[in-house]
Amino acid sequence: MTTGSVRVLITGFGAFPGAPYNPTGALAERLVRLRRPALLDVERIGHIFPVTYQAIDTQLPALLARHAPDVLLMFGLATRTPHVRIETRARNVITQLWPDADHAAVVSRTIDPTAPATRRFGPHTHRLLQAAKATSIDVRMSINAGAYLCNYLSWRAIEAAGQHPRALPLAAFIHVPKLPRDHSVKPGAVGFEQLADAGETMLMVLLQRARAARSRAN
Repeated sequence: MTTGSVRVLITGFGAFPGAPYNPTGALAERLVRLRRPALLDVERIGHIFPVTYQAIDTQLPALLARHAPDVLLMFGLATRTPHVRIETRARNVITQLWPDADHAAVVSRTIDPTAPATRRFGPHTHRLLQAAKATSIDVRMSINAGAYLCNYLSWRAIEAAGQHPRALPLAAFIHVPKLPRDHSVKPGAVGFEQLADAGETMLMVLLQRARAARSRAN
């Protein structure tokens, strides 16, 4: 990576109970492998989280410390939502109903009893919505990232961004709908190629903002 280049960490999740196939891994890999002139100065790191609370608590801090990304773009699977959701906040809640892939016991319904009820990603989420809509995909803003691992990762990412604003100025979490393993497209449904196009567009927006932030800091 050359001096002044931008570093982005793109993450997805593995399979979890009720979802034997999670398309976010393939989506993250597609974005990491993209070849575009606008990405020549961008170092992209891909990571697939196991769907466990322990994995997020150990792997996310390690990834941030090792790579010091300018952008963290996260994808998660929303099995009951047919459209793309751009999450605007994480809630200080954690479910006791659905176990993670390790069947870890959850003893509290709050992530951090000393923290506020929500943490917000920031105004850049509205720009992501506009950019994704331009690709003609069905995409909407969301104020509820659930109470499972996607919300938990969102919370920990926003928390990290607040603690280390220079290392991680921009974070975003995108929920995608369920897809068949062969990525076949049903009439009226969102397909993998649509997701890839929208993901690329949102990635470009985040990179533009990261470059602008670097310019202001220099």
